[in-house]
Amino acid sequence: MRLRNKPWAKDRLESYPQYVVAKPESYKGNWTEVFGNDQPIHIEIGTGKGRFITEMAKANPHINYIGIEVYKSVIVIALDRLIEEDLPNLRLMNVNAVELQNYFAKGDVDQVYLNFSDPWPKTRHEKRRLTYKTFLSIYENILVDNGEIHFKTDNQGLFEFSLRSFSEYGMLLKYVSLDLHNSSYEGNIMTEYEEKFSSKGFRIYRCEVQFQKK
Repeated sequence: MRLRNKPWAKDRLESYPQYVVAKPESYKGNWTEVFGNDQPIHIEIGTGKGRFITEMAKANPHINYIGIEVYKSVIVIALDRLIEEDLPNLRLMNVNAVELQNYFAKGDVDQVYLNFSDPWPKTRHEKRRLTYKTFLSIYENILVDNGEIHFKTDNQGLFEFSLRSFSEYGMLLKYVSLDLHNSSYEGNIMTEYEEKFSSKGFRIYRCEVQFQKK
């Protein structure tokens, strides 16, 4: 996906510290200071324009959500959504997923969402896939014991790779759908990308996997 640069995005993100966590490393192990409560924390890695995470926060006020996106020109659109909704249980972070252990301690996070991540289809790039074992290790080190990953994609190759990666890591496959929109699953909240491509007939794959205490 080619992104249009928005040189003003940095200043806009910095203008809303009540929504965008500016120095997340300072809250490692103490995210109750950000939300003012000890509700469970769910994070979405690659939150894009923010539709999914915003709708999840609206539907589940008893859960705190953090949308994580590395591209300023994209997360600023999610910020506009959050400003409009003004949800007390949602924050945004403009950081890279490889640095998550700098911001979260073990047990800070209860659940991770990976929605329509970059498939990095070339074999030589597999280490960049967000379901590669090194990323799984990062998630395990910030999640509670038996924490979960909920994963959605329209890319069959990435889904098959991810199922193997989860299994080889020793994770429990709790739910697998090879055609989400034609399944009995209830409560699905679509991303912008999901709505666009499912409307064109693309199959959506989804799974829920759980880390096993070692």
